[in-house]
Amino acid sequence: MIIKTAEYLQSEADWRKCPAPIHPEYAFIGRSNVGKSSLINMLVNNKNLAKTSSKPGKTQTINHFLVNKDWYLVDLPGYGFAKTSKTNRAKWQKMISDYLLFRENLQLVFVLVDSRLEPQQIDIDFINNLGESGIPFAIIFTKSDKISNGKAMSNIQRMKNVLSETWEELPVMMKSSAVSTLGKDEILNYIEDINLHFRSI
Repeated sequence: MIIKTAEYLQSEADWRKCPAPIHPEYAFIGRSNVGKSSLINMLVNNKNLAKTSSKPGKTQTINHFLVNKDWYLVDLPGYGFAKTSKTNRAKWQKMISDYLLFRENLQLVFVLVDSRLEPQQIDIDFINNLGESGIPFAIIFTKSDKISNGKAMSNIQRMKNVLSETWEELPVMMKSSAVSTLGKDEILNYIEDINLHFRSI
């Protein structure tokens, strides 16, 4: 897939106010500071599209972008640690949960996992919750440029081993780097293939 255009549409705290569900939609989510915004910017060739920050919790709303005039890319708040109140974190959790459960044109959730780390329970719990809710997803291992390939593959294999304990079939997994653009074509082609089967509601 060649990215021709990518434009910001809107930010909402209520999934019911999101753009009309006329295009296929792909959400990106992960632990706070996993490199989500940098990955999104790399995918659409615009380093300023999604706001990046070294401080966890920068994204606090459901952020919609329209790519190539025919599919939505959604930047969701990170889960896990963020410098905000428990009340705000609870609101984020409900906002994300409602969106994932009820957004009818959502085709896939990309769960971002830091390739530098061994499997984190918070990631495993989120992945298992998606599975239990019947929400389609794939896993993207980020920041692979900051670690040796051997170490990254070792951590990915550990994740596979953990998930194999409860999953009969493992989800699609990809390795990426916002710096080297590793994984860009694989992710975009995966989206393109799903788009071919989308029927507007």
